[in-house]
Amino acid sequence: MSFCIIHTSERLILPKNNYLYESENRRIRKPTLEADATKRREYSAAKGGKANRKYPIDEARDCPRGPAERRKRKKHKVKARFSVHFPRPGSVMLRLKSENLRSKLRRMPMLRALPPLAAGILLADHYVLPLWLLVGGFLVCGILALLADDRGANLATLGAILLFGMTVTELGHTPAPPTGTPGEYEIIVRERLSEREGKTASGTTIRALRNSETGEWLPAAGNLVVRCDSSTALNPGDRAVVRGKIYPFTARHGGYGRLMTRRGYVGTLYLNRSSLLLHDTLHREFSPRHLSLFLHERAVARLDRLALASDEQALCNAMTAGDRRSLSPALRAAYSRSGTSHLLAVSGLHVGIVFLLANLLLWWLPLFRHGHILRNIAVILLIWLYAATTGFPPSVVRAALMFSVLQFALASSSEYVGMNTLAGVAFVMLLFHPDYLFDISFQLSFIAVAGIIAWGLPLCRLLRTRRKSIDMLTATLAIGFSASAATAPLISHTFGQISVVGLALNPVVILLSYVVVGSCTLWLVIPGTALAPLFSDVAGFAAQAQNELIRAAASLPAAALDIRLTTTQCWIVYGLFIFATLLLWSTERKKSVSSLPE
Repeated sequence: MSFCIIHTSERLILPKNNYLYESENRRIRKPTLEADATKRREYSAAKGGKANRKYPIDEARDCPRGPAERRKRKKHKVKARFSVHFPRPGSVMLRLKSENLRSKLRRMPMLRALPPLAAGILLADHYVLPLWLLVGGFLVCGILALLADDRGANLATLGAILLFGMTVTELGHTPAPPTGTPGEYEIIVRERLSEREGKTASGTTIRALRNSETGEWLPAAGNLVVRCDSSTALNPGDRAVVRGKIYPFTARHGGYGRLMTRRGYVGTLYLNRSSLLLHDTLHREFSPRHLSLFLHERAVARLDRLALASDEQALCNAMTAGDRRSLSPALRAAYSRSGTSHLLAVSGLHVGIVFLLANLLLWWLPLFRHGHILRNIAVILLIWLYAATTGFPPSVVRAALMFSVLQFALASSSEYVGMNTLAGVAFVMLLFHPDYLFDISFQLSFIAVAGIIAWGLPLCRLLRTRRKSIDMLTATLAIGFSASAATAPLISHTFGQISVVGLALNPVVILLSYVVVGSCTLWLVIPGTALAPLFSDVAGFAAQAQNELIRAAASLPAAALDIRLTTTQCWIVYGLFIFATLLLWSTERKKSVSSLPE
């Protein structure tokens, strides 16, 4: 297919017969050269200007011939744009305009504010500055943003956000307890991390530590991994006083140690019956976190009543309630090798299924007076109730915030800009937890959704047909491909592996996941156990089909490639992604002149 590059000025006007066709699909009568020259002379006389005797206007070309006139015309010339024109009827003309990019970015203020905040968190992680200096710099930048002109105000605002990110990170640093020496600690159990062969690992929060010299209890902060043997068991919400040595995470722990350190864990303490001094299971604190743990345990107990096979039950618990304790190592490895491990972690896909189910089940509320308001409030409450059931992981909090904003936009008929909402959610989460920036689950979650918004949705619109069944298939393929391609560099850099079969496997597995999560979610909200056999058959069949498909794909010889990108290579790849996205946002799609009617 041949095409040509056309360089045009402010409006594209091509002659056709006796008319000029403009980009607005209008046509005007073509003026004669003599009439145009006469109008130019009348305009010059009205402005009081003198005719240029040395370089008169060329009547044939209708343009000034002198260098002064050419320079003046070039000075006031509108910025040009380039067009890619396919010379055939019904073709599409693509124009790259910086105005399109600026207009799109003006609609996404949170996307412009997120990079300086992230840069401030990164700088505070490497350099420690006095708090008074950060606050003073923030105030100075804020004053300059109010007094300076547009460009200076923008730069001052970016500087203020960067310093604000550094300040928030510095304020979030808490003193950690000493490691390597025996001590006594008061802890609160937050969650159960793993459970294998009777041994458990729990995530706890340190409340206080005892001074070995005076015996006085001193306040402390930080998280601690407590590994218990078969003789001791700690449940979420319990308070305990333990004695032991905290072993810090070192380089030999590899990526696991770096991940736990970023999440605020100071080390690991090994606990047995003799080192457990006090175990209080009655006086539990009431907080949103403990309410979430209570709902999570109740949801897991409710799902266990389905009495499925071990792997199918583990899959349903992981995809619906976020409980991955019973997943076998072989099943985890199969999902990781096939590139579908994101299904085991509750994220936007699972919250989206709950969002659709809630809107479908409450369709009848708008039939009553003020019913649409009640339905919107009920949908948002159900979304956050589901988020609490899963334990408020970062990916679920992000998805719950985004779908809440989407529900509000649908209710108020306001504009919903997905990328701006995503950036706003990330901005708010980083303000409260700056360490999320270094969390691999946080990074993968936001990168996947950003890839879907930036590339998946435009690809769905490009492949749209008149048949809804084909559109659903192409949309699933496009969204799965965009999310996989966006997260592939980070997965390669972190885990040293890129899945090949995942691109083709994701669409089918996502359809099965709709059945698994949808049926299990309905089972959680429907009271009683009379329908247990029905839900057990539906959820068990879908979970078994999904597991068998994942195992078959993971057993292929070329299912995954062992490729590990360096940090520099990963940044280069994502830099190219960002450049291509900005290039896509600056394009303008218009019908070509050849397709216009005469």
